[in-house]
Amino acid sequence: MKMRVIFLLGVLAVASSAPQAGDKVIEILSQEFDQQPDGSYRYSYETQNGIKAEETGSLKKATKPESADVIIAQGGFSYTAPDGTVINLNYVADDDNGFQPQGDHLPTPPPIPPAIQKALDYLATLPPPPPGRN
Repeated sequence: MKMRVIFLLGVLAVASSAPQAGDKVIEILSQEFDQQPDGSYRYSYETQNGIKAEETGSLKKATKPESADVIIAQGGFSYTAPDGTVINLNYVADDDNGFQPQGDHLPTPPPIPPAIQKALDYLATLPPPPPGRN
């Protein structure tokens, strides 16, 4: 009996992982990957439905002494959102500033109110507090 249950579960797993009749296969139009012995790399691809991506990266010594080598990467991708908007995102990623995306679709903070900005400018002109005072 146990063997029949295991066999039945195996058949169900294989059947459910097979492509479904409604699944659309998206063709890869181009794809490149190049990796150098020094650890640097470059990849890019484009698909039939308009997705495009590319990235370059290289190894560098970490700025923090306890860390090993790190990968510095920059790249971007684009695709069409369900509402028809073309989304373009470019990014840089490193060990100093982390992941830094840029794109028109990303939310931006509201401007700083003038009174707050004036106070911040004033505070920036003050001398630093003496050591030991926080």
